[in-house]
This record gives sequence, structure tokens and C-alpha cells, in this order.
Amino acid sequence: MNAGTRRERLMELLEGAEGPVSAAALARTLSVSRQIIVGDIALLRAAGKDITATPRGYVLERGTSGEERTVACRHTTLEDMADELNIMVDNGCTVVNVIVEHRVYGQLVGQLNLSSRYDVSEFIQKVVTNGAKPLSDLTGGIHLHTLRCPDEGAFRRVTQALSEAGILLT
Repeated sequence: MNAGTRRERLMELLEGAEGPVSAAALARTLSVSRQIIVGDIALLRAAGKDITATPRGYVLERGTSGEERTVACRHTTLEDMADELNIMVDNGCTVVNVIVEHRVYGQLVGQLNLSSRYDVSEFIQKVVTNGAKPLSDLTGGIHLHTLRCPDEGAFRRVTQALSEAGILLT
């Protein structure tokens, strides 16, 4: 299969996926290396395809419903991070990303796309397994999250619960 045909097939796989698809899974399906997939994704993005890399794999962004809102938070432990993310998804919101303001690099954004406790659990496990540090470690625990909420009520529930947990930065 030539590169153009492979990229078309890659887009078909992402369009048909019900969730994130790892580069390794795409590589197996297309009988190429993971690195070829990473390169193909980069070229597809450069061509204007809205493909996001999440901790669980690639997703093709589709039309989204709901309101995007931002919350400012502060936590210092992994347990607090899990609590924070679970509060957000338990109230019906998707945690789109995490944003920190770095003194040297400016705004750093990590794509999350977490919509359920399962997603949060998988993300936390990946952090632990890889010995990774949250981006908020760079800023003393202060960070932002972009949330996609089904309505204003869901956002209000999130902010109320985060405030009660001592996580909402006010």
C-alpha cells in the first residue's frame, strides 16, 4: 500500500473509531511501524485534519455539543488530581485539556479528553506507570482545565464540588 492510500485508510479507521486508537494498534492494522503512523498523523494534521493525541490514543475531532468553559484549580497530590478529574466527569463534563503558564515557554497545553471515571482511572494509571509528573507540578499545582459541559447547570455543579473539595482556585 502506498503512503497516500495508507493515510486514507488511517483516516477511515479514525472516523470509524468509537474512542481513542493507539498508534500501536493503528500500526498493527496497517502493517507498518508505530513511527510510520506518527509521521502519517503529523502529515494529516499539516493537511488540516483535526486529529488530537490523547493519553489513550488518537481521536478525530467531530462536531461537539455543549459549552466549553475554563476552571482554575490547584492541587498538589495525585489523589487530589484524581478527585478533581472525577468531580468533572461525574458531573457530565469532558475534561478537554490541562493548561499551565510556564515562566519560560509560556502556555503549555496537555490534551486529555477524559469523559468517564474509566478514562480518569486509565490516565492516572498511565501517570503512575510512566513515573510522569502532572504539568501542574511546574506551577506549584496551579492550572486550568478546559471543560466541555452539556449545559450551564453541569458547569455550576462542577465548580461547586471543586470549591467544596478545596480544589477550585478563586
